[in-house]
Amino acid sequence: MIVDAHQHFWNLETGDYSWPTPDLPALYRTFGPEDLAPELAAAGVDRTVVVQADDSFWETDAMLAHAEAHDFIAGVVGWVPLDRPDEAAHALDRYRRHPKFVGVRHLIHTEPDPDWLVRDSVLEGLGLLAEAGVPFDVVSLLPRHLEHVVTIAERHPSLQVVVDHLSKPRIAAGELEPWAAGLRAAAELPNVHAKVSGLVTEADHEHWTVEDLRPYVEHAVEVFGPDRLMFGSDWPVLLLAADYQTVFTVYSALLGATDRGKVLGGNAARFYGFSEI
Repeated sequence: MIVDAHQHFWNLETGDYSWPTPDLPALYRTFGPEDLAPELAAAGVDRTVVVQADDSFWETDAMLAHAEAHDFIAGVVGWVPLDRPDEAAHALDRYRRHPKFVGVRHLIHTEPDPDWLVRDSVLEGLGLLAEAGVPFDVVSLLPRHLEHVVTIAERHPSLQVVVDHLSKPRIAAGELEPWAAGLRAAAELPNVHAKVSGLVTEADHEHWTVEDLRPYVEHAVEVFGPDRLMFGSDWPVLLLAADYQTVFTVYSALLGATDRGKVLGGNAARFYGFSEI
């Protein structure tokens, strides 16, 4: 089974998204399951994990509705207010009753406070995830965010954490540090995993090559190994730089030396807790 462990939907008519905006015409429209299904079929991808793109209950509910209607959606990474632990506890109690609710994410990279993730209230909220066995996706942008991944993984060793988009390395600038050191430090914690996703949009959108991406993927494979990496397309955001088929083919090739059965499917199923059948 091949799993795309990171994709999105949004409906600009019913949602109140802060992005995408008109200055991103490739993304400024509604994207739903009917748009993605043909791409999955063409690439031979069996199932996906749809990940929140807005910090709201209404979007989480909409994603769960999509998951009920479409078998290819194996799981939903939704949102709960981690900085309001009492409210988060009630939301988790409700969402965990849904068989396709598999994780939580918060758009920490849009928070004005770069240290939002390690606020006392958020650490308490993350403790609720750890107790409930609900994984946490971290969308990190700053080197500081990767440092905070280490903090939360040490604070809650039973919390399963996955770093989205390999923490957005500066591929367009050709920079490896301090990203490489930060990723290595995060990978030293056994409960931290990572997604090989979102890389083409960190490169030069119009002129990127496979070789531009290679050192970043190779470093991730080195520090995480084949058991803690998973493939994600980041569709439809990837449309800023490529199409689905290109991204799937390129990432698959770059991961060719690893255990493909794990990275392209098995790890995601194990991490998020859904069947590989």
